[in-house]
Amino acid sequence: MDVMNLVFPVDSEPVRLDLFLSSQLASETRSTIQRLIESGNIMVDGREVRPSLKLKGGESISIQLPEPVAARPLPESIPLEVLYEDGDLIVINKPAGMVVHPGPGNSSGTLVNALLAHCTDLSGIGGELRPGIVHRLDKGTSGVMVVAKNDRSHQALSAQFSVHSIKRIYQALVYGSPQQDSGRLEGQIGRHPTDRLRRSGLARQGKHAVTRWRVRGRYGRICLMELRLETGRTHQIRVHMSEAGFPLLGDPLYPDGGRFNNLTDPRLRKLITTLARQALHARTLGFIHPASGNYLEFSVDMPADMAALLEYLEGSPL
Repeated sequence: MDVMNLVFPVDSEPVRLDLFLSSQLASETRSTIQRLIESGNIMVDGREVRPSLKLKGGESISIQLPEPVAARPLPESIPLEVLYEDGDLIVINKPAGMVVHPGPGNSSGTLVNALLAHCTDLSGIGGELRPGIVHRLDKGTSGVMVVAKNDRSHQALSAQFSVHSIKRIYQALVYGSPQQDSGRLEGQIGRHPTDRLRRSGLARQGKHAVTRWRVRGRYGRICLMELRLETGRTHQIRVHMSEAGFPLLGDPLYPDGGRFNNLTDPRLRKLITTLARQALHARTLGFIHPASGNYLEFSVDMPADMAALLEYLEGSPL
């Protein structure tokens, strides 16, 4: 990733940040610069700001330019677990560890690369870099995803996601044991104030997020949770559970407050370490088919690594 540092001249007339950078970065469009600002790749005096920020003179601007990715992802013969497919859409069980679409550092081996090889009629639907993608799962999250195969399906499914009518149920293993058996978490989620890779309920700007949760199993210091999303914000479950005091096992991004280090069972510690990801699985996805109008619902069991961890918890007196 290329890093640049600029200083806005003290004796210059005030100007918007994105306009100034457009004059300095001739190879980048203004829309690209705006996206870089909004994603935290461009900061002013060490702070994340808006593209419309007025520079008044003397500001230090740091710019991180991601590595370029191919304009169009290439098809790759990667096995997919297909749960359902017709001329309008495809439903798959995404494995943990697979990135959904290409980006900096992930130009190949993604779900999009696999889909382009599997589906001959997918390219371009919804954009060249994310063809057919109407929602996503984090790299470390496994489970059910639906992908559109034509513009009509893409628009119809996107509309269902935007009004939160999609049924989405997740399973997670978390540290802690809530006093209640169920509850609702609600608040704003946006970029973390200091860590651009994370999201937070303390963000200066955020979007409304709602997660309903229910305890499905208690194992001493660990619980199996069922979570139902009413909204679909980036890292929503991970943020909500972490900030509520119940961080996900194995999460590499959101701190567990020392919970892992406090575990004394060597077998349990090894299973969590082997997981090497957040213990989160998208179990169920339900939606209205864009063409037929019928309701479709798909559920998949948690993958072997999470299942082994849960099996051990169920058989161990913690």
